[in-house]
Amino acid sequence: MPVRPHVLFCRTGLSAVVLLAGGCRAQESPPPPLPVAPLPVAPLHWPVPPLPVWNPTAPVLEVALAAQLHPAGDPTASAPLRLQAAAGDLTLTDAAGHRVSAPQLLLHWRQQPLATPLRWRRRVLGPFASFESAEQAATVWRQLGATPVIAHPREWEVWAHPDAVAPEGVASRLEEGQQRQALGLELRRPGGSLALVAPVQITAKGGLLWKGGRYGGPFRLLPDAYGRWSLVEEVPLERYLEGVVPHEIGGGSPPAALAAQAVLARTWALRNRHRFAVDGYHLCADTQCQVYSDPRQASPAVRQAIAASRHQVLALEGQPIHAVYHASNGGVMAGFEEVWSGQALPYLRPTVDGPATLQGRLPLPLTGPGLVALLRGGGEAYGSDHPVYRWQRRLTAPQIALALGALGKGLGQPNRLTVLSRGPSGRVLALEIGGSSGGRRVLRLDAIRRTLRTLPSTLFTLAPAGPGVWQVEGGGFGHGAGLSQAGAIDLARRGWSRDRILQHYYPGAVLKPIEGLGGPP
Repeated sequence: MPVRPHVLFCRTGLSAVVLLAGGCRAQESPPPPLPVAPLPVAPLHWPVPPLPVWNPTAPVLEVALAAQLHPAGDPTASAPLRLQAAAGDLTLTDAAGHRVSAPQLLLHWRQQPLATPLRWRRRVLGPFASFESAEQAATVWRQLGATPVIAHPREWEVWAHPDAVAPEGVASRLEEGQQRQALGLELRRPGGSLALVAPVQITAKGGLLWKGGRYGGPFRLLPDAYGRWSLVEEVPLERYLEGVVPHEIGGGSPPAALAAQAVLARTWALRNRHRFAVDGYHLCADTQCQVYSDPRQASPAVRQAIAASRHQVLALEGQPIHAVYHASNGGVMAGFEEVWSGQALPYLRPTVDGPATLQGRLPLPLTGPGLVALLRGGGEAYGSDHPVYRWQRRLTAPQIALALGALGKGLGQPNRLTVLSRGPSGRVLALEIGGSSGGRRVLRLDAIRRTLRTLPSTLFTLAPAGPGVWQVEGGGFGHGAGLSQAGAIDLARRGWSRDRILQHYYPGAVLKPIEGLGGPP
């Protein structure tokens, strides 16, 4: 998405006005241009409100129900942002103390001129195919003395001071810009409009209706780092899990699988709560994080699974682990280093995901005949009844060219696909694409699936199937590291307990209460 002007948060000295509207009865008049003091050093991005202080004894997550909200086209002619109470009133309170209550509020977009333009400058690494790869790049950059932040304007990127020296072998670019207007909202009424100062606090005793769900809140409307808006719910951790577990693994899964998923969802949230810190909240509600939806849809079985491990996470050496999980591993677990840039992790090991007899027949590393034997068999593996346990796809030169987009500039028509390397689990680590112009492009790790989105996993073989056509045979759905949800469901049906399932997929990790654990990396 393009970077658009945004309302600023007043704590930085860059005042920002949010124009809200509704049934307010205060005296109103059009606000004057916003006074913006010049900064001694250009910021990396638009200022945002600070995250609330994290309290491990009463953990609350800031989850964006909607991120990067902005009008389409002319703000004055765009559809308003509609907030609807499920019952009773919504109450909005801004940073200046203005207060408005109504069952429904229509928030109209408006451009607000800045008295002094906001200038920003930053050095950028990326884009990266995932947060995990961006985080690894940020870690390396931090070791070189930079103070990077991870951002997601369109794709994952890493930003730092424009004079920061990029890590060796990593391309960087300088971005700078100037904004003369801030994007605001106003609540209109016959007598005028009420200008509010961000962030805007929203409470809803009867809940807020949003995209078919009902959420308890409280909520915040706040500016983000890109000049847009976010609607954020302040949701207690355990209630958050009620909105995650049934949507990630399915509420009808066996109790032990639900319990394992509850532990992982909690661990993942704790480990990743810095994911959107640049935007002033912890997590999103879509597949860039964990899918979070209406918590009321949690069944009694889901609630019981969550309650059984209240405030407990999987940890190693006092830190929450990378509790990654996926739908199906296709019969073999991936190591962390087979999926993302970074060092191998002791609890994410490449392992054939089946009984000892299957592991004996298919020793790692899986290459050549062993990989073919797994993909054309492997029925004994755990979770082999998943609908995408085995799959086939055809890739054509036009499809590949379209998927590459700007990355394929100068390549010509794709005419050659070559697997350059595989990991111990047999997954493709590097895929070379040759073109009619003599050039080549190499996709690595998570960038393979991120680019060739028709491929459910990187566990595959490929063969020519005619000019400009390749046949792909693969297994599994997702990155393959950590718990396979299909495998966990299968193991639970076989009588495995929650703890045994977790130890199977994360050997060496132990359950620990979140109190006293270290914070985000």
